[in-house]
This record gives sequence, C-alpha cells and structure tokens, in this order.
Amino acid sequence: MNHTFLKIVMTALLLHSSIGNRIYSQTKDNTVKNIEATYPVIDKMFSDYAKQNHFPGLVYGLVVNGKLIHTGNFGYLNTTQKNTADSKSEFRIASMTKSFTAMAIVKLRDEGKLKLDDPVYLYIPEMAAQKYLTADASPITIRHLLTHAAGFPEDNPWGDRQMAKTDEEFIAMIKKGISFSNNPGLTYEYSNMGYAMLGYIIKKVSGLPYQTYITKNILEPLGMLHTYFEYSKVPPNKLAHGYRWLNDQWIEQPMLHDGTYGAMGGMITSIEDFGKYTALHLSAWPPRNDTDNGPIKRSSIREMQFPSNLGSFDPQNTYPYDRICPAVAAYCYGLGWKKYCNDNVYIGHSGGLPGFGSNWKIMPDYGIGIISFSNLTYANMNLINLKVLDTVISLAKLKPRQLPASAILNQRKNELISLLPEWKDPETKPIFAENFFMDYFPDSLRKEATSLFNKAGKIIKTGELIPENNLRGSFILEGENSDIEISFTLTPENPPLIQEYNIKEIKKSKK
Repeated sequence: MNHTFLKIVMTALLLHSSIGNRIYSQTKDNTVKNIEATYPVIDKMFSDYAKQNHFPGLVYGLVVNGKLIHTGNFGYLNTTQKNTADSKSEFRIASMTKSFTAMAIVKLRDEGKLKLDDPVYLYIPEMAAQKYLTADASPITIRHLLTHAAGFPEDNPWGDRQMAKTDEEFIAMIKKGISFSNNPGLTYEYSNMGYAMLGYIIKKVSGLPYQTYITKNILEPLGMLHTYFEYSKVPPNKLAHGYRWLNDQWIEQPMLHDGTYGAMGGMITSIEDFGKYTALHLSAWPPRNDTDNGPIKRSSIREMQFPSNLGSFDPQNTYPYDRICPAVAAYCYGLGWKKYCNDNVYIGHSGGLPGFGSNWKIMPDYGIGIISFSNLTYANMNLINLKVLDTVISLAKLKPRQLPASAILNQRKNELISLLPEWKDPETKPIFAENFFMDYFPDSLRKEATSLFNKAGKIIKTGELIPENNLRGSFILEGENSDIEISFTLTPENPPLIQEYNIKEIKKSKK
C-alpha cells in the first residue's frame, strides 16, 4: 500500500460516513473492532469508485465470520424516479448465478440422482448426435459443463442476449448442431451455453423447473426470500434498472425476461440475501466435526471451490495499488479461484449483463467476504472488491486462519526433541518408519545435530509446532546465538511414523 493511499486512509478514518450502515453487532473483540474501524475507508473507496465510473447506483456488503456486518450504498436504482439504492434493493447479478446452478448439480449428485462424469446426452438426448472436431473426441460430460471445458466457444456477447430463450427454442438450437472451438475436455473456455444446459439437466433430473428447484432447495433454506429470476415479479420500487454511460449520459437498457439461459445469469437479488449465500460458502471452512445442516454438505461446498481445470499463470499480475504480484487462476464449479504471490486465495465470481455489473469474493483463510452490485453495463466490480479486501486485511491487521497441530504431530515432535542432539540408540525407538534408517544414518544425524546445537548455544525456547497438514510440520528451537528449524513428515500408517526429517540453522537477524 503506497504512502499517498495510507494518508487518504487515515484521513478517512477520522470522517463520519453517511454511506455505510452496520446491520449486525458482534462481540467487541479486537478483530471486530479493527474491522469496524475500516468502515469509513471502505465507504469512501466505494463512493469514489462509483463517482469515477459514472455508476447510477452501487450497493455493497462485508461478510465476516458468517454474518453480513456492514453494508453501504450510493446513488439510485433508476435515474427518473430516483429510488435510492440500499441493501434491500434488487439487482440482476448475471453470472454470479452460475454457482447456484453448480450447487444444485452437486446437490443432485450427492443425492445419487446423477454423476458428474455422466455424458450429457443421457439427460439431453439431442446431444448424442453432435459432430465434434475430430472422430476421436470424448463426449461432453456434466463435469465439462461445470468447468467450462465442453469445447464450446466463449459466448458472452451472444449469450447475454439469450436469457429469455425457451426450453423448446434451446433444444431446437441443439438439434441443428453446435459449433465447437475445441474438443471436449482439452481446455477452458467460458461458456454461458454450457450453464444453460446444466439448468436444463437440473429440470430433467429433479422434475422441477430450474428456478423452482433453486428456490426450494437453496434460497428458501438459507432464508433468501427476496431473490427472483423474473424481473416483472420484483416490487417496482426495489428493482434496479440497468444503464449504459454514453455521451456523458445514462442510457437505460431493456430488462431481460427469464428463460432457459436464466441458469447462467438470471438471478436478481439483494445484498442482504446474497450475504446469506456468501456466509454459507465461508461456513465450509475449516473442515470440522460440527453438525452439517446446510442445504448442501460442507465438503461439497469445498469441492465446488477447488480448482478443477488447467489454471493460467500471470507473472506480470498486478495486485491492488499496482504491486507486481504473480498469480495463478483457475475455474472451479461455477466459481473462479485465484492465488497470489503472497499466498492469498480469493474465490468468487463476477457478473455482467447489459445494464449490470457485479462481483463477490471470499477469502476462506481469513473468514471474510465482499459483495458489490452496480446498475451500469459490465461495471468492473472485481477490481474494487479486491482492493477493499486487501485494505481491510492490511488496516485491521487480520491474520489467516491457522491449522491446529494434530495430536500425533505434537507427540512425534516431543519424541524427536528427546533424541536431540545425541541421537542415542534411535533404532530402538518405535517412532520411525521402516525407510528411515535406510535414508538417514545415526552417525550423520548425530554429527549434524551436534554441530547446529553448538552454533545455537543454549536453547532458550521451543516453539510451537506449525503444521503444514495433519502429518507434516515444523518447529523452531530458539538458541542464544542462532535458531534451529526442524521439519518432519509422517507416514500414512496407523499410527503414523516419522519417514522424513530435516534440520537446519536459522541465523538471527541483526538488530
């Protein structure tokens, strides 16, 4: 974060904002207090962004630890009646709809009603006659559709205009034949048509219209009672109208009716409703033994969030505030995934249709998420959401969630420490795997450890074990002169035994 921005931040913290509204009170621990202190900064960032980009209206919300704790708004739902945008306003969220479609597919899979690797033609028989680019192409599967790997061409400009297409029109198009850009399963290419197919499959398998299935099995269980697909059903004073900014004026865009392509981008919802869905995704972390009573299993949500195709690597990627930070990106099930050079992982999705732009992101390691909707065509909400999360983490001094050390790792740590540095009769200890003394030799282990302990001097503190996972970790022995880092890996046996070990010196930094 540059010094100029920090100055702006500190100034903003002293200001009172009329934009943001706290809607949930949490225990006043330091973390929450630190986050609350960033609200004026968040509000100013969104307000400035809206003004700079000529947004008619903008709404946003911050989700922390499973609750929508802060919302804000700017501008209007429409430019004629000037209904004020707020957290209850209804915006079309476009492709943010896709994760609901993916969740429904995974839920049906969990119930044994379909398999992700089933050929699509089992559910859409008209797909069986498709001619692929080569005779040896594999058939399209449901998993291909979920991950944009079906071989269809990127279709955003065209797909955006297909929203109201009926099932009959959709099947008629398939019967005519589909043009492929690639064979199935070979590469990623974003496809709205693929998600329209998933919506049709949901209807075919469940016996319910796509919109009804989503409403009854996801929206209602989450209490998302003010979420729609057909804009004509939204209370007029709550509905955001969409606009383009042309020739220094807003031009209203025609609203799109709902249809088969609604599965790729038809949802209309509010910040308050979508905050509940964001909280559901954050609730999947960390894995635990609690009662699992969501509309879909926590493990299935984590599966949805896991990269499922070949990712792209960008060595020149710029993190917020123009910092070069290489990143790798991939697609999951109706969700995008991106990991930056600082190990921060963001999961979510953007949405864009004529008249609208939206984005949501979660950071599972931090238990935090951000949502923003605008009623300007293809508004880039991805950039501002990324900057806001980065700012909150920085100013509130948030730390990523730490994996607790397993009992067996701590046990093996203590058993290792008892042997150091002498390594006296280690072969008699029942803590090493059968490979250990074929790969490590007691005399060499003793010589190496003794040398490092002599350099370190008196050991004054044994650090906590830092787990990489349940069977691998490291810890620090702090010495008077230097520190010693010890890392080890356990086997998949029961009980797990030490199969790999490493010890090295860490020189103390000069003060």
